[in-house]
Amino acid sequence: MVWAAPGLLTLVVTLAGIGHAQPWRDELATWSAATRTVPDLVRLAGTIDAATGPYYLLMHGWTALFGTSPTALRLPSALAMAGAAALTARLGARLAGPRAGLLAGLLLAVLPVTSRYGQEARPYALATLLAVLATLLLVGALHRPTWRRFAGYAVAVAALGLLHLIALTLLAAHALVVLLVAARGSAAAGLDPPAGPTSPTDEAQAVTGEAAPAAGARGPGVVWRWLVALLPAAVLVAPLVLAAGGQRGRQLDWVRLARVDDLAALPGALAQSGVVGGLLVGLAALGAGRLGRRALLPGAAVLLPLLLLFAAGTAVPLWVTRYLVFAVPFACLLAGTALAGVRLAPALAVVTLAGLLGLPDQAALRRTHEWPRSAPVDYAGVARIVADHEQPGDAVVYSPRDSWLFPDLGLAYHLGARRPRDVLVVRDQRQRADLWAAECDRPAECLAGVDRVWLVVTGRRADPLAAVPGAKGDALRDAFTVRQVWARPGLTVALLTR
Repeated sequence: MVWAAPGLLTLVVTLAGIGHAQPWRDELATWSAATRTVPDLVRLAGTIDAATGPYYLLMHGWTALFGTSPTALRLPSALAMAGAAALTARLGARLAGPRAGLLAGLLLAVLPVTSRYGQEARPYALATLLAVLATLLLVGALHRPTWRRFAGYAVAVAALGLLHLIALTLLAAHALVVLLVAARGSAAAGLDPPAGPTSPTDEAQAVTGEAAPAAGARGPGVVWRWLVALLPAAVLVAPLVLAAGGQRGRQLDWVRLARVDDLAALPGALAQSGVVGGLLVGLAALGAGRLGRRALLPGAAVLLPLLLLFAAGTAVPLWVTRYLVFAVPFACLLAGTALAGVRLAPALAVVTLAGLLGLPDQAALRRTHEWPRSAPVDYAGVARIVADHEQPGDAVVYSPRDSWLFPDLGLAYHLGARRPRDVLVVRDQRQRADLWAAECDRPAECLAGVDRVWLVVTGRRADPLAAVPGAKGDALRDAFTVRQVWARPGLTVALLTR
């Protein structure tokens, strides 16, 4: 039952205030995609977000059952993070003993990053769950290399790749362990349970109650079975890789190439708290030294994905810290091992300290999911202003229309059918199979017959009309005057009259 307390604690933490922060731009993209039909989702994947397409399909089914409130959109992530903490405890118990597993799971539960992605309608929490599950299943399969066990591992890896392509860098750590087991046995790879009266016996006995084998798998047969287990993932993920590669220039145009100083900022960015990230790194380093050869798997699961993504990020724009969230449980496993070296009460005090140090960040992320948190975008506030002052026949205009802030999706989410007519749109997001709509080429003609326009522009603008470029701005300035302006965080809304 070492998994129960971390799983329940994580669920309590991630559910606390889960609906408080309004959906931010990435979650608005999830909502926009998930509420389309399946054929429209397929068309969207051909234009943008192909790598996230399987997650959108999953959320399409989820929202059909449970709705699209912030809580409903985020609940799968909260459940996934709770499962990840529980499985982290099981994996830690298997590799380092029950106390280490318990402390690793509890530490993961109180990290701000766990709440951050456990309260976000994006695939990172689900990928974290599957990364730990695949690793736990691999440990069991290496100790008892049956096809049934490798089949379970194959399913987990395929699901991991479908939900998060970057998470497949975890396979580098798996490959290292498999090759070492094949060459020298599970003891050399650090997969044998720790000696002692409180240690678990074998993964088979701990998970399924089956009798444990005398020794772990060894020889080329285990490598062959592992490679066969990767075939389903290769078949399913290859089309996503090809499609996502063609979309990279548009999908990641905001990402710069990785630099060495990004590594120094990684612990704080990944943990969502600088002080907590530093504490986690220190404990993980101590735990790695204490574990010895048993640190190989969790240590490689942290370092190899990091190094691979960084190396790739120096050549192509891929370095985004949240892509490495799936590695956090393995760092917690190492940290839990360090804490297991002292009595339980002081160890729990350190876990509590980590939670207390992260409280300011825990509170901040429940106010806004924007990063940096000093630049929130108040879609709900703009929606309330429009709803309170709207009159029949009003129209709405957005600028810029191709912004990653998605001001049009923000109003659509909060106002639904009650929002003013989007007068300039000629093809909406669904019709374009895109996240952005297309506007008419002659805005002055499209604005004919409209007496009141709600102008929503990104950023804080003293003169919103002056901030609209091109023919759209000319058409608005020629025909309308500003009647009233409201500034909200991240957005400015103005009521224009003819």
